[in-house]
Amino acid sequence: MRLVGEKVEVCRGERAIFTGLAFDVPSGNALVITGPNGSGKSTLLKAIAGFLKPTAGSIRLEGGDPDKAVHEHCHYLAHANALKSQLTVAENLAFWQGYLGPGTEIGEALETVGLPGIGTIPAGYLSAGQKRRVAIARLLVTSRPVWLVDEPTAALDAQSEVRFADIVSRHLAAGGIVLAATHQPLGLDAPGQLDMAAQKAGQPA
Repeated sequence: MRLVGEKVEVCRGERAIFTGLAFDVPSGNALVITGPNGSGKSTLLKAIAGFLKPTAGSIRLEGGDPDKAVHEHCHYLAHANALKSQLTVAENLAFWQGYLGPGTEIGEALETVGLPGIGTIPAGYLSAGQKRRVAIARLLVTSRPVWLVDEPTAALDAQSEVRFADIVSRHLAAGGIVLAATHQPLGLDAPGQLDMAAQKAGQPA
């Protein structure tokens, strides 16, 4: 499997957020997307996830299910955690399982992110760090080969950052693909790099 972008352009109104963007991420690899705020990191992830339509170029997944669009192979973890406060942790995760397809059992996923036994607690009672770890557990309880993660370690302590790096490494070892927009090092072993600021600087005037 290989996620490929060729000459990708995304515009908002009359303004091009980026143009001529290219990337190639094979199975088992991660691409870390860096750059200042407004450089297009989140926009790129949203375009791959199907929330924004490129105005030029193409994004394709080679080796995926030919009957599915690219976004149907992806799990998008935004900067926001997308948890319903009034639902329990387990109910939130069960929703995503039903929507995106089942993966790891909920209890096992919570244990993996360091939150065993909190499935019955309403999500609104959790700390910011706990909410982020539950959001990361979403990646585990569903079965999608391409993870698109936006500032995934926001609100995490050092121990949880190490745990997240291990979760990503295991996904890659199983043949998955990860694209991460971040300002912080993720502790991954030699990921690919895409500097949005440098890419924009190289665009024609």
